[in-house]
Amino acid sequence: MSFTNTINDAIKQAMLAKDKDRLAALRDIKSKLLLEATSGAGAEVSDEAAMKICMKLHKQRMETYELYKTQGRDDLAEEELFQAKVIEGYLPKMLTEDEIRVEVSNTISQLGAAGPQDMGKVMGVLTGKLAGKADGKVIASLVKELLTK
Repeated sequence: MSFTNTINDAIKQAMLAKDKDRLAALRDIKSKLLLEATSGAGAEVSDEAAMKICMKLHKQRMETYELYKTQGRDDLAEEELFQAKVIEGYLPKMLTEDEIRVEVSNTISQLGAAGPQDMGKVMGVLTGKLAGKADGKVIASLVKELLTK
């Protein structure tokens, strides 16, 4: 079953359960998928593109959550956090920092990277390898840390 069909089924279930908060998050995903489908050449969004869209939505929700928390708007922060958790349920499992560290170390040794000047080369390989499994900021910080040792 395609990702779009999975979201459509989840929307139907949320409507039947009268779960308004969950429904809002799912409809947001669907609207972004429809925008992507109509802006591109194809009529169907690939599962990989759908995952990227969901990751972006999740990241936006978490950033908004942090912003609301710093401003003392706990009511809005909780809503954003709930929607982020709903979206997170449709994302692939993210790697832990230790798992990312192992991948970074292996890539550095494979490429023979010696210092900070090789960061771009290492990041190029890792962003493709860990796409959808790890946050780019975490990868970059670990690469920088291990290359400066």
